[in-house]
Amino acid sequence: MKLRGEWLEALLACVDEGTFDGASAALRVSPSAISQRIKALEQAVGQVVLVRTSPVHVTAVGEVLLRGARQRALVDAELQRALGSAAPGRTLPGAVVDLPVAVNADSLATWFVEVLTTVAEWGDARLRVFVEDQDHSARLLREGAVLAAVTASSAAVQGCSVSELGVMRYVPLVRRDLWERCSGRLAELPTLRFNDRDDLQRRILADVGLEPRVEHVVPSAEGFAAAVRAGLGWGMVPEGLADEDDHLRRMPGVGDLDVPLFWQCWRLETRALARLTDEVTSAAHRLR
Repeated sequence: MKLRGEWLEALLACVDEGTFDGASAALRVSPSAISQRIKALEQAVGQVVLVRTSPVHVTAVGEVLLRGARQRALVDAELQRALGSAAPGRTLPGAVVDLPVAVNADSLATWFVEVLTTVAEWGDARLRVFVEDQDHSARLLREGAVLAAVTASSAAVQGCSVSELGVMRYVPLVRRDLWERCSGRLAELPTLRFNDRDDLQRRILADVGLEPRVEHVVPSAEGFAAAVRAGLGWGMVPEGLADEDDHLRRMPGVGDLDVPLFWQCWRLETRALARLTDEVTSAAHRLR
């Protein structure tokens, strides 16, 4: 079986852009051409690779092809750049390497900022950050949506290497006047939650046989910390955002929570991924 590059390019564009029309605009071909390329790819492998929803998503076979398409695009960009540097006196277009990565919101708001600052200076890479909970980011690696991810799992996704980054500490904070208003009873305090996948606060409550009385949802790392300061509820705040002051206090009887973080990255010998991994590892020195 020989898969043509334009078929895989169309698959990658459909997933990244979300629609056939978006892929058409990105590749500067007609929507009909995109449709024909995907159809040819599916005929070649004998199975459906894309589910035509909005946005589109890949099937299990499509995940395998998507990983290969993204790896090929990365290697092609590296090769184009290497050829340019090896051909003095000739003008070759500089390749911009696409680097899709998954990062949890708390890391993105704290230590990962250092990575953003460094990549901004490169000029030859396009960083695309997918904000995903550290317990679920491995899924994006398996699907081929990203090349690397900050995860909470040390179990390597097939085809990936794993590096330990450190521990992100979460501190239980509450506004003092809210604590006093609820007479210091955990059962009476309103609770904050980052999103439907955030169970840090619920785990702590479950340990003492409680459930949230009122649960507010604030899906932003900085907004979550601001909501705690505003007295909307109590919550586990990342240490890098946990600036205690006269209005805040730690929750009595509730300990800090340490979440180990790992960097999972596809095993590809490319300069771009190696450079990104070095920067992430260096930035993670801010973790415990």
